[in-house]
Amino acid sequence: MSQERILELREILKRLSKEYYELDAPSVSDQEYDRYMQELMELESQYPEMADPDSPTQKVGGEVLEEFTKVAHTTRMISLANAFNYEDLVSFDERVRKVLPSATYHVELKMDGLAMSLHYVNHELAQAVTRGDGNIGEDVTHNVKTIASLPKRIEYPGELEVRGEVIMPKDVFEKLNEERKQKGEDVFANPRNAAAGSIRQLDSNIARQRKLDAYWYFLMDPIKVGCHTQSEALAFLDENHIKTNPIRKVCKNIDEVWTFIEEMTEKRQSLPYDIDGIVIKVNEMDAWNEIGET
Repeated sequence: MSQERILELREILKRLSKEYYELDAPSVSDQEYDRYMQELMELESQYPEMADPDSPTQKVGGEVLEEFTKVAHTTRMISLANAFNYEDLVSFDERVRKVLPSATYHVELKMDGLAMSLHYVNHELAQAVTRGDGNIGEDVTHNVKTIASLPKRIEYPGELEVRGEVIMPKDVFEKLNEERKQKGEDVFANPRNAAAGSIRQLDSNIARQRKLDAYWYFLMDPIKVGCHTQSEALAFLDENHIKTNPIRKVCKNIDEVWTFIEEMTEKRQSLPYDIDGIVIKVNEMDAWNEIGET
């Protein structure tokens, strides 16, 4: 029965992933999707003989749309592991401290948008690529360049890769849907879908009119610019005017993390953008390879 459930969950998740990543029309909440994925991961660990490289647990995102140039990521863009309650966080903390007893945590808001990778070369923004399936994404540079908050030129002279999230603010989303209603057009289900639909326009003028925004939260190869913690990496992005979310905190222990989560749960509805969780990172990046990535 459990093996049949594995096959059933794989089909469910493939359908939901297509809805979310390719059609921009999800039929279930993020939380429900995550629970399906969690159940499948647990069953696959119980039945290793059912391992399948085509399983949704081995993939990230959806298929690349044909309208855009395909680009291979230098390093795979992975998804995050989930924690659903305080006990899950304590278990995570225990695993981390076996490797790094003095670990601190960098907690950030998980923006609900379209994951993106930026490449700067010799000061200039050279390329912007969607996450796609995690290994290969879509070149959407022409649309990302229309985001007003994104610098097209930075102080840093070398090559730099930055990852983050393109979003549509709530007020922009509401105005856009009202305009679409008046024109008799289909409305977007949520700001995330609206942002994804805007980035996938072949005409960059449409993306420009949508007034997208973006927040950047990950610096690839931070050691080369002298950063050894996540907090230092985000400070480096700030120095180069690459927009980061100021709502973040370094926590000494998991109880401080939990306090931050409770505070943001209360404030969530008043934020000017949608979030779909809190991201918890070990601040000391030198230990990431040993601790694990997700």
